[in-house]
Amino acid sequence: MPVTAGTGETLEYHRAPLPVRDELVAAHQRAWERLRGPGEWWTGTMRVAIAKETRAAPDCALCEARKAALSPCAVTGTHTAATDLPEVLIELLHRTRTDSGRLTRQVYDDALAGGLSDSEYVEAIGVMATVIAIDTFCDAMGIARHELPAPAPGDPRRRRPAGAKDGLAWVPTVAPEDVTEAEAGMYDGLAAVNIHRALSLVPAEVEGFFDLDAVQYLPDAVLRDFGTEYRSLTHAQIEFLAGRVSAINQCFY
Repeated sequence: MPVTAGTGETLEYHRAPLPVRDELVAAHQRAWERLRGPGEWWTGTMRVAIAKETRAAPDCALCEARKAALSPCAVTGTHTAATDLPEVLIELLHRTRTDSGRLTRQVYDDALAGGLSDSEYVEAIGVMATVIAIDTFCDAMGIARHELPAPAPGDPRRRRPAGAKDGLAWVPTVAPEDVTEAEAGMYDGLAAVNIHRALSLVPAEVEGFFDLDAVQYLPDAVLRDFGTEYRSLTHAQIEFLAGRVSAINQCFY
């Protein structure tokens, strides 16, 4: 059973039923280490709590009722929360985790009206995406999910990219031509297309998530190198699985 007790370095897959690539283990370890530390806007304690709430959301009775309803707005009640995070953050995490296909601009606007900043919103989504990626890997392997790491001390850095602009998405994003020295390297190895820009209001989340993505999926530079196969699965098999999962999750990107 894989466990982590404190830091990412102890996360391992020695008892997994199938071999796990060393680079994949290392990427998961880096992700778990990032998770526990202070981010740009949330402390390590808050980031780990966001991860815990992300895991709890699928078992929430309110979310289950909303998911079954014609409109999630037709069902009211209180979330079955696993943490003492602010209500506005619990609502955001639960809605995103359990019913992402029906998110609207109003969900984002309500989060901001409830006291979240746009940067806090983006970092919370980045933490959620990282946790879901690793948890889903464990689920697919048929092994226990890793214990969440112990939070590391420290204050958030609170750095907002100067080049962040409205227009591309609900949240402000940073175009490659607007990257400044403060966030240099955010798009290294990436084409800086929309999916890469989605978390760019918090550059560390771009770097962290796509560090994980490059190993679990494919590095951006070889994504369309159809003449070479870099994984045990072919490009076609990878995209078949990606398309099926996207359809199930109602991801229309």
